[in-house]
Parts: sequence; C-alpha cells; structure tokens
Amino acid sequence: MKVSVGQFNPGGDVTANLATMRRLSASAAQEGSKLILFPEEAMFSVGQVDGDFSAAVDAQWTTFVQGLSLIAADAGIAVIAGGYESSGEPRPYNTLVAVGDDGEILGTYRKLHLYDAFSYQESTRIKPGDKGVTVVEVGGFKVGIMTCYDIRFPELARALAISGVDLICVSAAWFKGEHKVDHWETLLKARAIENTCWVAAAGTSSSHCIGHSAILDPMGIPIDFLNEEAEGIATADVTHRRVEEVREFLPVLSNRRFDSNPVVTPAG
Repeated sequence: MKVSVGQFNPGGDVTANLATMRRLSASAAQEGSKLILFPEEAMFSVGQVDGDFSAAVDAQWTTFVQGLSLIAADAGIAVIAGGYESSGEPRPYNTLVAVGDDGEILGTYRKLHLYDAFSYQESTRIKPGDKGVTVVEVGGFKVGIMTCYDIRFPELARALAISGVDLICVSAAWFKGEHKVDHWETLLKARAIENTCWVAAAGTSSSHCIGHSAILDPMGIPIDFLNEEAEGIATADVTHRRVEEVREFLPVLSNRRFDSNPVVTPAG
C-alpha cells in the first residue's frame, strides 16, 4: 500500500487549510497512495487564530471533520489529520481524525502527552486525552496514530506494536531548537527499529517548526522524506512483507521478557 505524508504550514483559516490538504491529497492519490497523513494543527494553528481560541474550536471543529471527509471521499484516499476538538470545557482536546477513502470516520485519537517541556506549557490551553491508544484499519493494514510529543514515550509506540500495528503514524508540529532535528530523526528511527514496524511522520513547516516529514521502514531506514520545504508530499510503498521479513531476523517483539508494566522486585 502506498502511503504519503503531507507537509505544509497551517494558518488560522480552516477553509484555507482544508484547501491545501485537498490539493496535497489529490496529488498523493494520483501517485497511487491509499493513505495520507497531515501535521498536528492541520485544522488551524493556535497562534494564528483570530479572537478567542476556545470559541474558534467550538465553531470550526465540525467544519474541519466534515471537510476531511469530503477530501477523502473525493480523492478516494484515507486521510489522517490533527485539529482541536471541544471538550465541553475551556481547554479543548488536541485530536487526530482518521477518515476512510469513503469519507467515513475510522477513529479519533486525543493527544495523551501534552508538550509541557522546553519552556512550553501546552496543558495551559489543551486538555489531555482520555481514550487511550487508537488503531484503525486502512487497506488491510493496522495503523496506530499518535501526536508529536507522544513520540518521546516509547511505551505508547510499544502498546501500538503489541496490538498488532504494521504502521505508526505520527502527526507533529515539532518546534525548532538546538538538537531538535536530531531528536526528531533519532526518535522516529528508534520507534521503527524497536517495534519493527513502519513509521510515517508528518511535520508542520512553519517558521518555528522543523518540517522534516518522513516515512521509515521497520529497520528505521528513511524511504522518502522532506526537509524544510514549505509544502510537499513524501511517498513510500508500505508492505506487510517488509514487516514480516524484519521480524523474522529481528524478533524483538516475540523475544520480550515482560510487558509494558513489568513487575519490579526489590534488591535483596
């Protein structure tokens, strides 16, 4: 199955962002892709929304989800993209939406690990997720989804791997900074290698984010990638065969000696 990642710089206008995703989705579909992944905040960027952020979320979430459904159905391609979902409280959820190629909602994922690091406090305006991990099926592949900072928590990727995913999709707005590109690339490779599964990652290309979208095979080898391009897609042929052959000579999942919550025996 061909998979694409779409890189762009979401602004504060949902309609304009959907138009960009429509264009990139059509290009990916023309290349034969059955799934395209977009960055975190594809709905709109927090810093570029006019007026009250919470009110904008309440007004635009449904428009965003319906727009994704129309894009997917019109292009005949499954779409995964990030937006802000009302929680009924002042702080909305940071949510990924997965839509099938028929426009039907396959599932949603509310970001579990909020970016309270590097002097940034996402939790001051966003509510943490409460639904656990999410796995959807696209074209016979089990696809796990996560958002940005989640990639720093290997137990989340491992939970997806032991649930049987072939592909982990990471939607991100990865901030620039010293060593941040190195962190991003290292973490993507690590999650692929330690779980022997494909990893697709879509990054925002804004002035404060690194871009660097990529698709890596189960050995952590980048198959296609972007750098800091303002807009573009990267595409790779994601196969079950590659997962199976890597897991045959590198059976780390079957060699595991404990689960994600090991029992710790005190010394002595």
